[in-house]
Amino acid sequence: MTPELTEVEYERSWKSLQNLGLNAWEARTYLVLLGHSRFKALDIAPRAGVPRQKIYHVLDELIEKGFARVIQDRTKLFSAVEPNLAIPAYLARKRQQAEHELTDQARKASNLLEDLNSLYSEGKGGRGTLDFLRIVSEPTQTASEYRRMLSDVQSEYLEFSRPPYAVDPLDEKLVRQARAKGAVCRLLIETGTLDEPHRQRLSEYAAAGVEIRQSASLPLKLALFDGRSGLIALLDPVVSKPAWTALVFDHDGMGEAMKHLFEDRWQRAEEFVDPV
Repeated sequence: MTPELTEVEYERSWKSLQNLGLNAWEARTYLVLLGHSRFKALDIAPRAGVPRQKIYHVLDELIEKGFARVIQDRTKLFSAVEPNLAIPAYLARKRQQAEHELTDQARKASNLLEDLNSLYSEGKGGRGTLDFLRIVSEPTQTASEYRRMLSDVQSEYLEFSRPPYAVDPLDEKLVRQARAKGAVCRLLIETGTLDEPHRQRLSEYAAAGVEIRQSASLPLKLALFDGRSGLIALLDPVVSKPAWTALVFDHDGMGEAMKHLFEDRWQRAEEFVDPV
């Protein structure tokens, strides 16, 4: 234990360093170094509880991670890097490494998708009886399905918009792109629940040519594309914490029924008025 730390402080600091990514030996060795200006490796080992034959490897790891440095004198000495420098730099390197790994995984996943999709299609041996309907309960998958259909829309995009709302720059870009290529875009929103960021987004949509009306209440969340494909999101009535489950469909009859529902609500709705 270093002379500057109480037993409780030492234990807390030791565990915190391990939470950052140091192993137990590395954390103990760094705490010992912090309490002394410089140390010989073999003098550190007993104080840090590290086997003598392992201490050089532990010190090499601390140097690699930026927590220790070598001071060349008549003999090799080791000292701690100031925590204000060591910890932020270490976290920055971990963040950069994680970003590189995610980028690499995304590239590999893109290649894998082609192979797995081919295998999936071959395994199904043609369309199943309910290929036109799919249940999606994971939010990121629902968002991915929504964006896929929105990016492919050709002539018409209709939506029942009710909370919880999401202001997503990617979604906004896709709506503007749909409008720019000539698709009719109509949004029916549930009033009384909009905050300022969403009102601002709607004002920008209106300026881009998106038609907007408002209704006191809407029965569900709905997005309909070209009168055929889309998704319906319903609140799960069983779970205590609010959760949405989406039904993704690609079916002429389903699309026609949802279009009739939308038109009925649209005709009874009021024009959206920006209070600003």
